[in-house]
Amino acid sequence: MSENQTAAPRRRGCGFGCLLMVAIVFGMVMLMLLAGIIALTQGGGQGEPGGALRGLFARTMGADDVGEDEAPFMVEMWSSGKGDVKVVRIPVEGLIMLGEGSMWRSGNANTVLRSIRRATHDEEVKGLILEINSGGGGITDSDIIYRALLRFKEANPDRIIVSIFGDTAASGAYYIALASDHILAHPTTLTGSIGVILQSYNVKELAQKLGIQDVTIKSGENKDLLNPFKEMPPEQREMLQSVISAMHSRFVSLVAQHRKLPKEVVEPLADGRVFAAEEAWKHKLIDGLGYAEDAQAKIAELLDAKGGVKVYRYGEHVTLMDLLSRPGFGLQLDLKRLLQNDADSPRLMYRWSF
Repeated sequence: MSENQTAAPRRRGCGFGCLLMVAIVFGMVMLMLLAGIIALTQGGGQGEPGGALRGLFARTMGADDVGEDEAPFMVEMWSSGKGDVKVVRIPVEGLIMLGEGSMWRSGNANTVLRSIRRATHDEEVKGLILEINSGGGGITDSDIIYRALLRFKEANPDRIIVSIFGDTAASGAYYIALASDHILAHPTTLTGSIGVILQSYNVKELAQKLGIQDVTIKSGENKDLLNPFKEMPPEQREMLQSVISAMHSRFVSLVAQHRKLPKEVVEPLADGRVFAAEEAWKHKLIDGLGYAEDAQAKIAELLDAKGGVKVYRYGEHVTLMDLLSRPGFGLQLDLKRLLQNDADSPRLMYRWSF
């Protein structure tokens, strides 16, 4: 073998291995930068000690005598106002569905619930401003958030909740707002859609044409309710309708209770229709029209805050490990979760179907 041939392998260096290590290090650096950017954008307001950097290095403290799930650790940020009375504004946006969704996106149901619980255990917080822009969501999910709002007020009877509606505040989103002491809507808001919906598909005829056969092994006649490969018997339809009617009756009763309306007045309005803001005001489903500044002024008035209120908001404390462990990031890319859609599974919903 010649001298040139034996020397060739030594000139190749570390090759692919080095490139792989460089790529890994570069990826980690980029993730750290991303975590820093997220934390910086969740930092404090202008003029507040610590400013934006607080979101990167610190967490607000929860109550000492309760667990993290009861009083979550969240980053607290000064949002607006310079009054002496502390108020927290909480965005409620998109589909109201609790679960393993993104924990750092402001407005999602998980963060909404955590924010309410955080505020409940902060004795300095005297009120909440709910900024609602949602077409509703799950029945139980909406009810859990509604109950959390009631507990916020039960912890201190002097507390006040004001809701301000955005483009839409329908069905489960309106259900949540019922816990408010005052409801405002933008002049362009659509609200209402008081009702329950359960949707599914029947593909029996299509399956027959394609030669697809249903194989279902069940323990009882009603175990495969809403089986898309067979017609629904009248008795099963009646069974599901009774469940939907019960959930609908609860919704109507809560509207009557919180809006101080006779149930017989609410029932004709609770057929699933949505109302323009003026019409909703006429039917007393809301208390007036306004904008964000009007909601802030109203809560100051209801709290008798002569010097106005100081409004804060919460953000999730996002760490590098959070980024690495979230579906779709780092080492936990979950293709099944990316392809899965919660709406594909039949379930009872307080949701505006459009």
